[in-house]
Amino acid sequence: MQSENRFFDDLAKLVNGAAGTVAGMTREFESNARERAKDWIGGMDFVSREEFDTVKALAAAAREEVELLKARLDALEGKAGEPVTKSVKASKKASDGAKSAD
Repeated sequence: MQSENRFFDDLAKLVNGAAGTVAGMTREFESNARERAKDWIGGMDFVSREEFDTVKALAAAAREEVELLKARLDALEGKAGEPVTKSVKASKKASDGAKSAD
């Protein structure tokens, strides 16, 4: 009976050791897969959300400035038929209203 107990004890230790090894291999595989995915995605020139939002804000500001400059140019060329300051102020108010609508 003593030999059977020892056999089962040894078998239990072997199974526990194998389970620990498999768990370790699984963790290592997951970390390697995660790292390779980051490298692959990083090589595809994706941008982070913060970078996207920053560029989006810069583009919106540039669009507003272009509209103001167009209005000013139209006023200077006499197309608008009103003084430069009024045209620029009206454009600025319109763009400020668009900002608050966002």
